[in-house]
This record gives sequence, structure tokens and C-alpha cells, in this order.
Amino acid sequence: MEGLQAAGRRSLVDAAIEQLREQLASGVWPVGARIPTEHELAERLQVGRNTVREAIRVLVHAGMLVSRQGEGTFVRSTSDPASVLRGVQRSGVRDVLEVRAALETEAARLAAERHTAEDLARMRAALEREAAVMAAHPERAGREATVEHDLEFHTAVVEAAHNPALTEVYRYFGASVRESMRTAFGDHEMPEVAIATHAALVDAIESRDPERAEAACRALLAEPTAAVEQLLAEIAARK
Repeated sequence: MEGLQAAGRRSLVDAAIEQLREQLASGVWPVGARIPTEHELAERLQVGRNTVREAIRVLVHAGMLVSRQGEGTFVRSTSDPASVLRGVQRSGVRDVLEVRAALETEAARLAAERHTAEDLARMRAALEREAAVMAAHPERAGREATVEHDLEFHTAVVEAAHNPALTEVYRYFGASVRESMRTAFGDHEMPEVAIATHAALVDAIESRDPERAEAACRALLAEPTAAVEQLLAEIAARK
């Protein structure tokens, strides 16, 4: 096998991880292939087997490799999910918000078809808590005071789609949107929450009409998206 180089003075484990990751990314071992044994890799990397074992453990945890007892270690993915997520973190707030919107509108369509009574109850309970906080703290309405309840509501909508993969992806993007907006604008400029459009989305989902649910979701997201666009324009104008 070509391409592997001896690890240098820096952390041997980190060096081994990086070189194995490069081999995976370049397609030396395709998805489903078994990688060389620890002994073979140790010789090619010129490091100890314990170093190789630790590097493989990290890549298994990252989702790039999978170990099967008695069979060896196999390639699960040639791309590092952590690198993908780091790329998302470096994206602008508008970019991340657009991806989140795509996820939420599809989730709303699926939720209209698959929701349970418990799902609807969760959405409405989250909205009630959000409205209560807004009433108690009008000076902070829709901003930091309601962040957790708003996240609870949107997560309930996505989980009502009953698609575990969609839920996990959304959890990451939901957190990324909040952090990106706080970094870009500060808590005091976070877009306000409109309870009415949120309630309209719940009603649309309850109707079991996917098109209506998607439209309601887009209407809900139009307000924060417009607010973000305005804030971005203001920031650009100040530069």
C-alpha cells in the first residue's frame, strides 16, 4: 500500500489518525472493505500497535470505521462526519438557517401524515410555556427568555415526523442556528417569536394535510428569516 508515511515527532496517535483518515478519504479502502490488520498498519506507519489500536478506536467512534469481532475492521464511511460538522460551523448564519428551514418544512409535511395525539400535545404545551414567559417578560419577549421553549416546540414538530435520522440532523442544525445568530447579532437582537404562526402550524399538522403543513411552516419561518436578512443588511451597512 502506498501513501502512508512514518509518523513524526508530534503525537503519534494524532499522526496515525490523520494518515488513516487521508487514506480513507482518498478511496484507498472503499466502503465495506476490510482495512489491514493492526500489525500491518503498525509496520507501515512505523508506530506501535497500541498507537494503531487507539487511532482505529477514534475513527470507529467518528463513524468512519466499524469493528466486527472475529472479522476485523471495515470501512463505514470515507468522509469524516466531524469535518462535515466543522464545515457547517464555519458557514454563515443565513446558510445554516436555510438548511434548517429545509429540514423543518419536510418535517412538517411528514408530521402531518404521521403525528400522534401525544405529538400535538407536546407542541401545544411548549407553545403555552413560551406564551407564559413572553407575558411575564414582555421586555424580552421572543428572545433569550423563550429560546428553550421555542427549541422545544420546533423539536416536537420534527420528532412528530417519526424519522430518527431527520431528528438527529435537525438537533445539530437547530443548535448551530442559535449559536450563529447569537454570535452574529447578540442576544438583544434575536428575532422575536410570533405565537400565532406557531399555533397555525400545529393546526395545519393536525389537519393531516401535508401541503397545508408545509405552507404553514414556510409562513412561520418567513418572519425570522426576514429579520435575519434585515440584521445582516444593517451589519453590512455599518462596515
